Amino acid sequence: MSHVLIIGAGGVGSVVVHKCAQLPEVFSKITLASRTISKCEAIAAQVLERTGVQVAVEQVDADKVAETVALIKRVKPDLLLNVALPYQDLALMDACLATGIDYLDTANYEPPDVAKFEYKWQWAYRERFEQAGLCALLGSGFDPGVTNVYCAWAQKHHFDEIHTLDIIDCNAGDHGQAFATNFNPEINIREITQRGRYWEHGEWVETDPLSWSMTYDFPEGIGPRKCFLMYHEELESLVQNIRGLKRARFWMTFSENYLTHLRVLENVGMTRIDPITYQGNEIVPIQFLKAVLPEPASLGPLTKGRTCIGCVLRGIKDGKEKQIYIYNICSHEEAFREVGSQAISYTTGVPAMIGAKMMLQGLWKRPGVWNMEEFDPDPFMEDLNRYGLPWTVVEL
Repeated sequence: MSHVLIIGAGGVGSVVVHKCAQLPEVFSKITLASRTISKCEAIAAQVLERTGVQVAVEQVDADKVAETVALIKRVKPDLLLNVALPYQDLALMDACLATGIDYLDTANYEPPDVAKFEYKWQWAYRERFEQAGLCALLGSGFDPGVTNVYCAWAQKHHFDEIHTLDIIDCNAGDHGQAFATNFNPEINIREITQRGRYWEHGEWVETDPLSWSMTYDFPEGIGPRKCFLMYHEELESLVQNIRGLKRARFWMTFSENYLTHLRVLENVGMTRIDPITYQGNEIVPIQFLKAVLPEPASLGPLTKGRTCIGCVLRGIKDGKEKQIYIYNICSHEEAFREVGSQAISYTTGVPAMIGAKMMLQGLWKRPGVWNMEEFDPDPFMEDLNRYGLPWTVVEL
């Protein structure tokens, strides 16, 4: 019986609250906090209607450590589950250290003024969390998150060494909008417009943004889709923690319509992250763009189709070469029926709940700062099947 404080009331936050409410034997009390309390109240009302569970709501500015510390001291949670913006990770980790509670997030820290995400800022907290006897679990979403656990599970059960890894993320859904992003537009566009980066033969290799592509034939009727090489944060920890890894890459699908809109927005300066002056006011173009694009949470009732996210791994077992594909397929329509969100939010929110469950039950709990693949994957893999993200493994 534990109290979880969830910070962030976007699409993923809504899924996390719904899924936690489905497990009152683990999450005996849920508090949802955000800068905009009306969003928290709307989610709490939906959860009450669907599950009968009361969710407490609070207002907090997650950028301000003192505000979060005051909130934690007042509501006394056992765990802070961060589904706010990646910019706020360090402030929330500081608040956890100041109040003596454990921490979980779904994406690594990203400085607001540089479109660059890496774990060095959060890994720098290891000693402080160890000395405080607290556990911080990083990246408990799908990618990062489930993909890390897939790799750990494959290493434990299928390989003596994993030599190559390709993480392949396909959203085969359609929301019918001319241009919209399935999660926070600012984070999404910053991620996509970065230079590509992959690991090969002990070093990082960079590529121009979206300059490498391949066609992959996705299973269960989804079929061939064009995928683009990108950098994604889970690669950074996996190359340290997976034995024998010689190459690791991340791929994501995009439609030509999406890429055309993105190119135009880049060309006219709307994806810039540096401030400009407009009519005497300082604005950041990408933040203005976020304000005029459809809210990702509004896409739930509009989105049809499925996602397919998985890992293709090749390596050695008992002296013989072996290759497997571990993947999940998630229906946008089924996710909406269950929790009122599309599958992109669902595939991030469910693993966040499971990661919190692992920590609160003591299955994943060691002092320090940890990535997902550093814990026993088996109970997490079991819970994926149990709570809405069943996986399939095939030998190729």
